[in-house]
Amino acid sequence: MSYNYTLKYKTFNSLLEEIHVDFENYNLEGMIEPAQLIKVAKRVNYDLGLRIMMTKETILEIEKGRCKLPDDFFVLNYALICGGAQTITQVMPQGTNMQEVPVGSLPVYQETNSIINTCSDGPVNCTSCQQPVSSCGCTNPQIPTACSSQSFNPLIPFGDNCVKPRVFMNCKGDCYEIVQKINTTTHTVFTRPTPVKIIENAESIDCDCPNLYIDSINTAWIKNGFIFTNFEHGKLYISYQGQLEDEDGNLLVPDHDMLNEYYEYAMKQRILENLMMNDEPIGQKLQIIEQRLRAARNYALSIVNTPNFSEMKAVWQMNRKAQYAKYYNMFKSGNPYLGWNSTNFGGINTTGR
Repeated sequence: MSYNYTLKYKTFNSLLEEIHVDFENYNLEGMIEPAQLIKVAKRVNYDLGLRIMMTKETILEIEKGRCKLPDDFFVLNYALICGGAQTITQVMPQGTNMQEVPVGSLPVYQETNSIINTCSDGPVNCTSCQQPVSSCGCTNPQIPTACSSQSFNPLIPFGDNCVKPRVFMNCKGDCYEIVQKINTTTHTVFTRPTPVKIIENAESIDCDCPNLYIDSINTAWIKNGFIFTNFEHGKLYISYQGQLEDEDGNLLVPDHDMLNEYYEYAMKQRILENLMMNDEPIGQKLQIIEQRLRAARNYALSIVNTPNFSEMKAVWQMNRKAQYAKYYNMFKSGNPYLGWNSTNFGGINTTGR
């Protein structure tokens, strides 16, 4: 079975608001009870089948031969054992941002005069020379780059160029330190996926699941919301059809123009039915809604059960192979060692010359 990965969904509350717009008077009088309509939406979801359910995937951590399945698990599509784990660290796209750091976490800096005396204001680095200054006690002292200009330059930090922190100071005496932080993300990649054979309890497994028909020494089975394996530890990747609910457990319904009317008329039919049971005068409204409901249901089922392009292509390829084997390669099942035009009559092999 092929599933639709592009189907959009909306919450049950959104669907209920659309019903309130159509039944405005009943809504104002408080005759619409949401608790009575949730089961109607769930029934319609079940009626449309697996094709409208959400295809999800996750990696389970197998410990002591078992692991709990996700809460929204419904039907298993396929499963693979994750092997050959590799950790990859990547640098994420990032830009420049400003962060405020508490004052106590930064060293205390003193203000510096706009005109700096290379001999009296701090020690002079004599490791390398720019110009000879004998009065400073060095034969060839190094004048710091930040002090080479006789005026204050806020774009040039104070201190040694090779020693952190690199601190900038503005005219107000505020110090800023430029720190480059590179954010990375770490991914775990599994390079050797291994199939696992699913045994027993096949009602929670899709009939087209390849794990039902594969031969493997690794086996697994589903029971009571858990998956059990014949190996003690490992990671198991599963693809499954999940229940129609969001992360908060709210009920979801498909948001499709061809399916919305089925949900709306089903809920309207239940509202009018409840009103009729309470002796409310609904006239011919219920008959009209039931007629529209039957038409909307038939149309929605025809849309859902229509095969998509990939399914039609698979059927076409299967028919083409069947016709080719029947009409063009009818002797393919013969003995290949007797020649292309050999036949077998009563156990006596004859080969054309």
